[in-house]
Amino acid sequence: MLALLGLAPAIAGGLNPTAARADNPIVQTIYTADPAPLVYNNRVYLYTGHDEDNSTWFTMKEWRVYSSDDMVNWTDHGSPLSLATFSWAKQDAWAGQAVHRNGKFYWYVPMVVRATGQMGIGVAVADSPTGPFRDAIGRPLVSNGEIDPTVFIDDDGQAYLYWGNPRLWYVKLNADMISYSGSPTQIPLTAAGFGARTGDANRPTLYEEGPWVYKRNGLYYMVFAAKCCSEFIAYSTAPGPLGPWTYRGTVMPTQGSSFTNHPGITDYKGGSYFFYHNGALPGGGGFTRSVAVEKFSYGADGSIPTINMTTTGAPQIGTLNPYIRQEAETSAWASGVETEPASGGGMNVGFIDNGDYLKIKGVAFGSGATSYTARVASAGSGGTIELRLDSTSGPVVGTCRVSGTGGWQTWADTTCAVSGATGTHDLYLRFTGGSGSLFNVDHWRFTPAGSTPPPTDPPTTTPPPIDPPPTTAPPTTPPPSGDACTATYRTTNSWSGGFQAEVTVTAGAAALNGWSVRWNLAGGQSISQVWSGTLSTSGSTATVSNAAYNGSVPASGSTTFGFIANGSPTTPSLTCTTP
Repeated sequence: MLALLGLAPAIAGGLNPTAARADNPIVQTIYTADPAPLVYNNRVYLYTGHDEDNSTWFTMKEWRVYSSDDMVNWTDHGSPLSLATFSWAKQDAWAGQAVHRNGKFYWYVPMVVRATGQMGIGVAVADSPTGPFRDAIGRPLVSNGEIDPTVFIDDDGQAYLYWGNPRLWYVKLNADMISYSGSPTQIPLTAAGFGARTGDANRPTLYEEGPWVYKRNGLYYMVFAAKCCSEFIAYSTAPGPLGPWTYRGTVMPTQGSSFTNHPGITDYKGGSYFFYHNGALPGGGGFTRSVAVEKFSYGADGSIPTINMTTTGAPQIGTLNPYIRQEAETSAWASGVETEPASGGGMNVGFIDNGDYLKIKGVAFGSGATSYTARVASAGSGGTIELRLDSTSGPVVGTCRVSGTGGWQTWADTTCAVSGATGTHDLYLRFTGGSGSLFNVDHWRFTPAGSTPPPTDPPTTTPPPIDPPPTTAPPTTPPPSGDACTATYRTTNSWSGGFQAEVTVTAGAAALNGWSVRWNLAGGQSISQVWSGTLSTSGSTATVSNAAYNGSVPASGSTTFGFIANGSPTTPSLTCTTP
């Protein structure tokens, strides 16, 4: 574990087991604020701010990314953007938004400009929705002392940047998304457009901050935080991106234990979702906030209904497949644990003490699982992972022993038998052991009935990188008995300019003592990283041979290696050979 040594979890450790029956707020390991959703490649990515523990002001130093394909189990992708990314920034990593265009991801964020001491809006760019992001222009894009950027790309391709507190501004962005035409222009704040406020001559309308602009069925929406303090969420609509705006009413009334709120709205897999923040976690409040989400339906006239905060959150879309690799930092609820960067890329779950747990919602075991394998590390004496169904006191279907591995980032597999895991249940990984920190967990998967458990890997300091869970399991059908080995391929994730894939090597009637898989790379493809195998290339031909620990494969057994490549994914023809 990186930088562990006695640090107690600041927020989640005080949660009691009954809290896990709910799924709001959606992040429990740290305080998050100012949610900005983005749908990309059939997945929701959520960009947030990070309130530092025990804050008595909006003390924020970085931004975070989470993602989900079912709206309840969220994967923590860590912090790919921080104040340190911008050499010209001094402090205050406040509310921003990311958008996708030109095969890249642009993240607009406000910060204090070091040279002037006033707020400016920077833009960062990345090739992947999870970063890493870099400063796109080396200076503020705009800087007039105001905050809360939102970006909208209209159907005609014109992009707009809106922002402001106490006023409301816009500029037309150029197609490169890092420059603009014309000058920043104020949007008139009128009572007809944004509702009337009384008692504050400097604020004649309800508009406060946090605009969120989008278009639906030809109608333009401006959703915003209204009438500080405490704020509620209101909205206006218009026939065009620049108005004229008409005030439509309240989206979310003043409620919860945070005096600010911040909207983010998106459609995903046929549903509409409203993201916001409150102070619902232990120690939460106006400066220690937490992001939550609700599902809603528009009225026939395009109106947004009144939405109230709940502890239930959005319903799950589909189920989670336990028979493919799942990141440990993917969960619906986390109690007592935190996440941290893993040495080989991605994130791991750490700071695990006796009695902590993770809840993974809606796990589809089907006809049953026979074993469970987790990638773990411990500089101490380890502990156990109890696999329980439906609650922290539910039936135990397996118990995995975690031994010391010699380091918090020295990884090994632990496997245990599973019995009684059938149908669809919430899965609880309950951690037990002695005092102090027990171990870290990087990823896990179950083995279905009728297939061979994955081999146990020896310790290594280079675990494979994080990947959003794919939707299909690898083939488990053995090859024809006459073949020494066969190889099957599947793409597990893709993004603009790259992809991630897995290859499963399966032995024939005889056991393997070493193997190699060869295929031809398509035009524009190049492999940048391989795990659980050794790569060699000759021209456009790629060959991956077994690592030292997975060359021995029993008859009809299998092992899997993975890789990250540049270019567009294809389905290659694979050739598997033995020494």
